[in-house]
Amino acid sequence: MVEIEVKIRIIDIKNLGEKILQLGAKLEKERFYEENTLYDFPSKILYKKWQALRLRKINKKSFLTFKGPPQKSRKFKIREEYETEVKNEKQLKKILKSLGFIPVFNYEKHRTVYRKKSLEISLDETSIGNFIELEGKRGEIVKFAKALGVSKREFIKLDYIQLIKKESAKT
Repeated sequence: MVEIEVKIRIIDIKNLGEKILQLGAKLEKERFYEENTLYDFPSKILYKKWQALRLRKINKKSFLTFKGPPQKSRKFKIREEYETEVKNEKQLKKILKSLGFIPVFNYEKHRTVYRKKSLEISLDETSIGNFIELEGKRGEIVKFAKALGVSKREFIKLDYIQLIKKESAKT
């Protein structure tokens, strides 16, 4: 599957949640905590190819996701993504280790998920600030962002790993 998304830095997360509902979106998942770990080989071959292998833990559920390299786009992050639920996280970690993968990056966030038709709207609270992530078709993303009063100039196509590393480099 190909994912198309953008992030937008936000200040007032509470009022934005209310505005999202006013624009016709429905609350899909109440605020929850997620823990993300990226895996790579010691040679960082996935990183060098702009690919990612992520293990995401939400409550007692775990998901393994492969993300391909980003496709060319000036305003949107577009990349192939394949995800599956993992029934036994401990066994998966043993498999990854046996294949030579090591954990290379961790990050956490709280997320609230809304949906308007096929557009997924996530409010993310991270260590580097709050963001809204819009995932869906380009036209839907632009239309919803405009309804929020956000221009394409404010679109961020970096992922959280890149944003966190960029923020860390400043300090």
